[in-house]
Amino acid sequence: MKTCVIFNPTARGEKARHFREQIAALSTECSLKPTCAAGAGRTLAAEAVREGFEVIVAAGGDGTVNEVINGIGDEPDGLARVRLGVLPLGTVNVFAQELNLPARFEPAWQVIRQGRELAIDLAEVEFSVDGQPRRRCFAQMAGAGLDARAVQLVDWEQKKRFGRWAYVLAMLKALNRPQPQIAVTDGTVTLVGQAVLLGNGRYYGGKYRVFPLADWRDGLLEVAVLPRSDWFALLRVGWGLLTDQLHSAGGVRHVRAASVHLYSATPVPFHVEGEHVGQLPVKFSVRPRALRVVVP
Repeated sequence: MKTCVIFNPTARGEKARHFREQIAALSTECSLKPTCAAGAGRTLAAEAVREGFEVIVAAGGDGTVNEVINGIGDEPDGLARVRLGVLPLGTVNVFAQELNLPARFEPAWQVIRQGRELAIDLAEVEFSVDGQPRRRCFAQMAGAGLDARAVQLVDWEQKKRFGRWAYVLAMLKALNRPQPQIAVTDGTVTLVGQAVLLGNGRYYGGKYRVFPLADWRDGLLEVAVLPRSDWFALLRVGWGLLTDQLHSAGGVRHVRAASVHLYSATPVPFHVEGEHVGQLPVKFSVRPRALRVVVP
């Protein structure tokens, strides 16, 4: 398979440094495309599709994976012609954990070499910026409300220094902000809450089974709605996550649907794969089995 690897040559941290020492060896097996700025992974992935690469590897975290997926999708027939590979080098790597990919470089690269393919559902969100329609694909997760505010408030230096704990610190800041009501509807059922989490896979924010009923191949999103975003509510959610009983012990309401709309009377941010994207209103939906992924 004609393969290219898209990676961030300036990524910091021990894992990224070790990867840079190993990536030179890959040049004999594949092409390397280093990113130069935020969002560049999308442009490079689209370029790789046009150049005829059959496997495009995202070497990074969930944000890098998302950029590459969208770049593949930007090209006509890109999703049909290209397989996505993942080398997990990010802070949390939720998508890689869902795929059950090895965390170490060598065995993760062996997975890509073997080239076993799985077609999974591809989720997408439709929104507008300055009145212009936009669309963004994602493979794993999205959210609106409290956790999206935390994503906005994450300090980059703290993220590099403390990893996922930087999100915890940002969440504490977000709790001190007003929490507007968000309406979620699939056209039949309407739920209202102050935070909304959406899952294409089971995991969210790490190896936490926020969406235990989620199935990548059923054409549905699982949506979790938190009625309140305060300390007491988060303690209940935390207990539900620790005991793997979020559906029954976390005070969270759920709906499964092929598409859902999210609305709010006041500005509410939303994120995709831990990256801030925009404001409500939005529509989330699923393209059944549209993404070809290299898996163990």
